[in-house]
Amino acid sequence: MRWFWITAISTFALDQFSKLAVVHWLGLRHVLAIDVIPPLLNFRMGWNRGVNFGLFANNAEVMRWVLTGLAVAVSLGLVWWAARHLRRPLHRALAGAVLGGALGNALDRVLYGAVADFLNMSCCGIDNPYAFNIADVAIFGGAIGLVVLGASHDGGAEKNG
Repeated sequence: MRWFWITAISTFALDQFSKLAVVHWLGLRHVLAIDVIPPLLNFRMGWNRGVNFGLFANNAEVMRWVLTGLAVAVSLGLVWWAARHLRRPLHRALAGAVLGGALGNALDRVLYGAVADFLNMSCCGIDNPYAFNIADVAIFGGAIGLVVLGASHDGGAEKNG
């Protein structure tokens, strides 16, 4: 489980550091927009009180704690699943990225009542109106990697029957 924990802790730390640096130190929460390499990379402040694309953002205070609790429950399930079923270091690292991202976004909900999103990328004449963060990339990339690599058949604990 070494790679699982190394990746989880590194992802969590990178996510939280990036939010601290951009949102607080660069003052994005006040200026709301910073062009970095337009249009490829921009910082655009967004507070996501729901899930992807702001879904389930109604009744924000209730959803804040429901989504935080859900993230913690899923994270505990992920730790159990990874310990029981994943043997390959790459699979464990991918699962660790999902965990680190989930906990990074959960901490945002506890601290701010919403997830701090700030990365915005557009290209080729397509204007992307959405912002995301490092945790989102880790969750998405880790999950896709686990699916593509067939991590559920990693040779971990065998199922009975």
